[in-house]
Amino acid sequence: MNLIKSACYLEDFKIRIEFSSGETGVVDLKDIVFRYAAATEIRDTKKFRNFYLDEWPTIAWDCGFDLSPETLYEIMTGCEPRWVNFAGSVVATF
Repeated sequence: MNLIKSACYLEDFKIRIEFSSGETGVVDLKDIVFRYAAATEIRDTKKFRNFYLDEWPTIAWDCGFDLSPETLYEIMTGCEPRWVNFAGSVVATF
């Protein structure tokens, strides 16, 4: 599984992400932040920039909103992760 290695705020609703595969890129999360009510609190960029990587690691905010590595990878690359059934469990591969 491809994990988030690091993430840093750039500007507006943009974050630069590095995955464990070595791939890096920028995600613009404005559309997602304004689509979901759970993200209402982070529509202010001063609050948006205060994200952190939680223990999974996903990008998360104190308001409880978070985004998985699979979602961020898809936004960054435009490619959906391939889902593989491995020993009875579902995992994402990139």
